[in-house]
Amino acid sequence: MRKIAFIGTGGTMSSLGADSLDILDYGRHERRLDAPDIAAAVPELGQVAEVVPVAFRAVESSAMDFGVWHELATLCTGLAARDPDLAGIVIGHGTATLEETAYALNLTLKLAIPVVLVGSQRPLSGLSSDAHANLLGAVRVAADPASRGRGVLVVLNDEIQAAREVAKTSTTRLQTFRTPDFGILGQVDGPHVRYYRRAERRHVPDTEFDVADLARMPRVDIVTSYAGADGTAVRAFVAAGARGLVQAAFAPGMSTGAEFAALAEAVAAGVAVVLATRVGSGVAVDGERVRRGGVIGADNLSPWKARILLALALTRGRDPDEIRRVFATY
Repeated sequence: MRKIAFIGTGGTMSSLGADSLDILDYGRHERRLDAPDIAAAVPELGQVAEVVPVAFRAVESSAMDFGVWHELATLCTGLAARDPDLAGIVIGHGTATLEETAYALNLTLKLAIPVVLVGSQRPLSGLSSDAHANLLGAVRVAADPASRGRGVLVVLNDEIQAAREVAKTSTTRLQTFRTPDFGILGQVDGPHVRYYRRAERRHVPDTEFDVADLARMPRVDIVTSYAGADGTAVRAFVAAGARGLVQAAFAPGMSTGAEFAALAEAVAAGVAVVLATRVGSGVAVDGERVRRGGVIGADNLSPWKARILLALALTRGRDPDEIRRVFATY
């Protein structure tokens, strides 16, 4: 059997409610299992791989940040270096920021083996919990040789998604993770892992970002457009020391006049500004007015993923043409 490491970082998958009907407000109990106990709760894992649980710590999905992502990347790298027989890594994660962690690792890991993120919408103790099937599916995907070279993957609801493209689209439905523009990469049908396409943008292990020795990342904030926005948020983030801003603009890439004026002020002050949209699908159209203002298009990245990529780009410099290249590459 292929050896798969399972890192547990908390989240719904690790949670226990008061009883089987406690599937919404279970977090109030603060009862969580660590990786060995989660793996023990799914004994079927032993039929598909040699699963090695790895202790980390429980991190609320809302508490994830660059520091935790750096720790996870370091841990994954160390596991692969110490065990040449390791065939893949599965990371259990809360679903609220799972897509952000997946994309951050997709841009910073240097591993050739598959790395798969997994979570659940219902706690391990809940009626019809999806935790068991999701974890089993993630281990199957990580153990499958066909998963190599596809970047960091996300597996829930028997579907395989690309880290760059996937988004959480529902608060409680089991089919919450979707790829609006392009669809899934593949499916897990019982013992079968089937792929139908690849993500084309550059990803792990072939990335140019090396954050191993960085003490901290540049501050990048997100400004959301709304009717009547007057640029106050933009100026506040600049005053707080933001080196980059991502605008979650109206579709297909518009903002109010006052907000755009504030963004132009930020560019003039040396802040990198990237244009995304708030709608969750499609390319942000960075037309002539936007380019004249020094704003850089995020392509079809969500604002929160654009924030991650901009922060990484800023570790390499502030040149606008170089940042445009990065957004066209990743």
